Formats: sequence, C-alpha cells, structure tokens
Amino acid sequence: MARIKTRFICQECGTETLKWMGKCPGCGSWNSLIEEIVKPNTFQPSTKGTARPVLLTQVESGKYSRTLTKLSELDRVLGGGLVPGSLILLGGDPGIGKSTLLLQMAANLAQQEYRLLYISGEESAEQIKMRAERLEIESGNLYLLPETDLEVIESCISDVNPHLVIIDSIQTIYNPQMTSAPGSVAQVRDCSARFLQIAKQNKITILLVGHVTKDGNLAGPRVLEHMVDTVLYLEGERHHAFRILRGVKNRFGSTNEIGVFEMREQGLVEVLNPSEMFLAERPIGVTGSVVVPCIEGTRPILLELQSLVSPTSFGNPRRLTTGLDLNRLLLMVAVMEKKLGFVLGNQDVYLNIAGGVRIDEPATDLGICMAIASSIRNQVFPSDLLVVGEVGLTGEVRAVSQIEKRLQEAAKFGFKRCLIPDNNLKYLNNKMPIEIIGVRTVEEALQIALKR
Repeated sequence: MARIKTRFICQECGTETLKWMGKCPGCGSWNSLIEEIVKPNTFQPSTKGTARPVLLTQVESGKYSRTLTKLSELDRVLGGGLVPGSLILLGGDPGIGKSTLLLQMAANLAQQEYRLLYISGEESAEQIKMRAERLEIESGNLYLLPETDLEVIESCISDVNPHLVIIDSIQTIYNPQMTSAPGSVAQVRDCSARFLQIAKQNKITILLVGHVTKDGNLAGPRVLEHMVDTVLYLEGERHHAFRILRGVKNRFGSTNEIGVFEMREQGLVEVLNPSEMFLAERPIGVTGSVVVPCIEGTRPILLELQSLVSPTSFGNPRRLTTGLDLNRLLLMVAVMEKKLGFVLGNQDVYLNIAGGVRIDEPATDLGICMAIASSIRNQVFPSDLLVVGEVGLTGEVRAVSQIEKRLQEAAKFGFKRCLIPDNNLKYLNNKMPIEIIGVRTVEEALQIALKR
C-alpha cells in the first residue's frame, strides 16, 4: 500500500512544513499547524492557450459602473459604491455588527430592484428572518440560503443569477471534493478562489465575511487578503455604541477612508458628524482632558483624549492605554521625564480616547503630553484650546498633514485657539477663523497652555 503523504499548514499565515512543529516557523504562533493530505498533482499545462501579450498603449481604460448601497458611510469606504465582479472581504470581532451591516445593505439594494443572495453557514433562515424583523426589513428580492456545501452554493448562484452574493462566513464553506475540514487553510483558500472565479466570470459582486483571531487579524491564510479586491474591517468596542468601518485594501478606490456608525436597536445608524457625537459628553473644567483634531482618511474628527496620573501602589508603575498605541505613550512619558523634568517613575499613567475609537496618528503626540501634564500638575486645560503636533524624542514639535482641515473643523465647534507646530504656519494659505499659535517644543506648548 502506498504511503499517504501529508503536510502541515499554519492556520494563521499559511506556512507549509513537512513535519510537525509546535511553533510556526513563518509567523511564530503556537499550536496553529494542522495536518492535510497531499494529493498527487495531475495537472497538465495546456499548449493551446489563447492569451497573448498586449501593449499597454493598446489596452482600453476600464470604467467601473458602481452601485450605491444607500449607506453613505459604506459607499465612502468602498470608494463610491460596489463594483460589479469584485470580491470583498469583511472582517471583525464576533458580535461587532457585521451581519447587521450586510443585511441593511442588502435591504437597500433590494429596494433598488437588485437580486441578492444571502448565504449563511452559521444561522438558519429563521434566525436571519428574526434579525430582519428586528431591523424592520422586508423585501421580495432578497433570497436566503442556509448552506455550507460549495457545489450546492454554485448551483444556487447559477439558478438565481443575483447581482450581489453575501457569504457569511467563508470559514464555514467547504468543498466536498477535499478531505480537509471546513475552516482549514486548504478549504478557505480553495473556496475563495472559486468565488473569485464566479465573481469575475459573471460580473457578480461577492462579499465574504471572515472571522478574526484573538489578535484582531483575519483568520486563515494571508493569501486570502491578497486574492480579494477589497478588505474591510469593522472595529469598535462591544460595550460602546460606535463602530468604525476601515478599508485596508481597495483596488477600486482609496484605503484612507473610514465610515462611522452607531449601534442602536434599529441596527447600525450612520454618523454623519462624528466630532459632535464624540464631544457630546465632554466634561468642562476637569484635569487631564484635551481635545485633539485627528484625520481619518479625508475626514477631520475632534476627539477627547483623557489622562489619569496617580501614585503607584506597586514596584513598577503601570502604563495603560485604550484606543491608542501603548508604545506611543511610553515614548511620550520618556520625553517628558528626560526633556521636561517630570517625575513619572513612581506614577501610574492611564490614557483613553473617549467614545471607544482607536487611532494611530502621530499628530496626537502633543495632546498626550498636554493631558499627562494637566493631570499630574492638577491644572485644568483651557476648554477652548486644541493641540496638534507630532513630538520627536528631543522634545521638538513636528509638522502634521492637512492642518487647514483640522483648524476648520475646530472652528466649526466653537474652539477659539489651537497650538500647532511652528513649521505648519507656512503652509496656511487662507485666513483661519481661529487663533493659531505656533510652537517649536513641548516645553513652549506647556508654558502657553498650562502657564508652567
């Protein structure tokens, strides 16, 4: 009897090895290798191919006719709507609202006389109907299919001939011709490739829902993200109402846009003015509270940055952040200790972005320093003053991008003054409806804001 050949594939990154290893040599994750049977390769290359090389000058420019979903925040992230024949991947934590968002989008498209096929491998048709009733959705163009068999799904797509297909989720779909279990690397890769072929050949938009790992990355091989045309993440804290839809890959548009939603009883509601929502409960006259103007995509957003500094009860002081990169806080604490003379070695430092939003923009550095200084010195930061700027390790304040958009957003909400990097002053072409104060160092900013 011939010996069955097997291989081990990492579920996180798709790295292949010929023997069992407790730790993946590719991504370093533990206990992520699964065994698969290696089938003999019977593929024979064709000698009658019809593809021929074409000069770039002879190729006609493709023009995509987009389909609007009637969710302006979603259309913004997609680059203007859905493109026929595209394969889209949506990821997010369990319970974050992925299925709710897709069902609302499907209902809007069904009202425009588009046929839609919602394929669920995790819920029955009755469960989807219950969610639709809660969201007050009723449509005659939305077909439901609770199925996980790839061959059955392909047959139903051929029969219905929909404009949009939703697969919830790709980890539950399996090809019966393969011996590996559903959700394995081989199954996810093969099923995604089949859906990509269906989308391109029939000009059908297919949207895949993907599970995420405990680190927040899409589960399965990384090749899945390379195969699809668009990758979207739905982010947010489960105990906060706000959800951020962020695009990390888009072959038909920009990846710099975000969409903001609020989770309510009637589903996800678009937030057209995020700054107003995030500053609605901002306290006045308290220490450690600073407002910073951030840029998410092309949209300026005002966020409240809160800091709490208190004496530590342990040998090593704690550093904790919510919504910000912890390493950024550690850098700012080191700058304040070395360049400004603050004693933080015996203090716990906590930092939070109010509203459950997560940002990673260096322009918040100066706001972090101001919030920490306000808390440790017990001095109230002026309520009509904003700060923006990137802080270097020598304590200098560096210029940031799109400063005019930030200032215009601040003036819209009644802020009177703003501390900005001194080098940004030369990029201001128009007269701003707000007092602008240029600073070169963090020390100078502290002297102005907190009268240090």
